[in-house]
Amino acid sequence: MSLPAPDGVLAAVRDFVARIDELDPDAPPLGDLTICLSGRESRLALRAPVARALVEALRGYHDPRDRGRCDHCGSPRLDDNFLCRDCGQPNGLFGQMLAERAARHIEPAAISTTPVDESRHARPAGQFGRSGNSE
Repeated sequence: MSLPAPDGVLAAVRDFVARIDELDPDAPPLGDLTICLSGRESRLALRAPVARALVEALRGYHDPRDRGRCDHCGSPRLDDNFLCRDCGQPNGLFGQMLAERAARHIEPAAISTTPVDESRHARPAGQFGRSGNSE
């Protein structure tokens, strides 16, 4: 995932503030929020409802890469298979189940390359009549 350009970040925050501020333009002012990115600066007046919405949005965001913390060492670095990248232990019930099933896994036997005797499925001559029904 590429990083957004500074102008894009500033525009997104400005749009968020404006969108929420429209809902309650008479709310009391809370203060100013100044954001500086790569030499670009944006100063935004915040009213209480906008500040509350901003706090909720930031606290409510869940990064899809965040799979929680390791039950063993507390590291926040769990992989897609719920294995801790730091201590290597499986995490939680699902991780434990995956590890136990992997430990019990037995590789299936190789498939034989011996040609199959195709005549073993053939009916003995004369066993059935022409219609395929027994006589």
